[in-house]
Amino acid sequence: MSGKMSMIQAVNLALHDAMKADPKVLVLGEDVGDAEGGGILGITKGLSQTFGASRVKSTPIAEQAIMGAAIGAAIAGYRPVAEIMLMNFTTVAMDMIVNHAAKLRFMSGGQTSVPLVIRTMTGASMGNGGQHSDFLEAWFAHTAGLKVCIPSNPADAYGLMLSCIADPDPCIFVETMPILFSQLPDAPERGVAIPLGKARLARGGSDVTIITYGRQVFDAMQVANKLAAENIDCEVLDLRTISPLDMDSILGSVAKTGAAIVYHEAVKNFGTGAEISSRIHEQLFGKLRAPVVRIGAKFAPVPFAKSLEDTFLPSAADLEAAVRSLVGDRALAPAG
Repeated sequence: MSGKMSMIQAVNLALHDAMKADPKVLVLGEDVGDAEGGGILGITKGLSQTFGASRVKSTPIAEQAIMGAAIGAAIAGYRPVAEIMLMNFTTVAMDMIVNHAAKLRFMSGGQTSVPLVIRTMTGASMGNGGQHSDFLEAWFAHTAGLKVCIPSNPADAYGLMLSCIADPDPCIFVETMPILFSQLPDAPERGVAIPLGKARLARGGSDVTIITYGRQVFDAMQVANKLAAENIDCEVLDLRTISPLDMDSILGSVAKTGAAIVYHEAVKNFGTGAEISSRIHEQLFGKLRAPVVRIGAKFAPVPFAKSLEDTFLPSAADLEAAVRSLVGDRALAPAG
């Protein structure tokens, strides 16, 4: 397809195409039916009209019940896509997600798979406050048995959603606000899935690798393009999936540039960046010009006030400063 498409439209299209291809694909969650508006952002709009209310179920406001029903349907041979409206609300259903969906394959000796997709959205900068804006991907990546996807653009959202629906194990699919609303010139190719666990090289470079995902990819590209005018050459790696993690692409890029920054919206403490940084240091210690830099949000609940929210979030200015600092260290000879 050509032209512009939003991530809302891309996810809707992926759900439509998956449901059309497989009658076992179901959608359930709060207000997902057309009678209730097709979701609070219209992501599921038109699906119940096309495929019927038996396959697109609006549920009560009961996240644990949504997950219990979805897990049961998955065990019975369906491929449910369950919407938990906001990522913070997954906390209500953590028992179902972590102790049931993630572990049933292991606890059944491989006899029971749970082909389930959990759609959720999150992100600060929109004044939604501390109970509606957290990035909690590290929680789920820490749990064996779960896959975690965070697309940065419509084409990836479409292709990754198809792969998540086809996967035999539970996947967490995180839609990042506010880029859900952006019309971007990268509409997907219909029917083409994007493999889970494979990063996208958003920009090639030689001086420093910026490892990121979600809407922070846009900051990274902005900084990289700005610094290119000063002959500072940044490589930008869009992870797409947090678990499984594409360490081959990460290590290959950092081995080439000799310096790395991990940049994400989730709080810096105990975040995905810590895991990636540790693995890079373990594998490439002698090839690094400087320690890996981690940039994330402040260790605090997401503030409501705009001024505090802006201070809480990592910024393109933070990233630019980190790149300049690392490039300034290029005179340091590699340790090996």
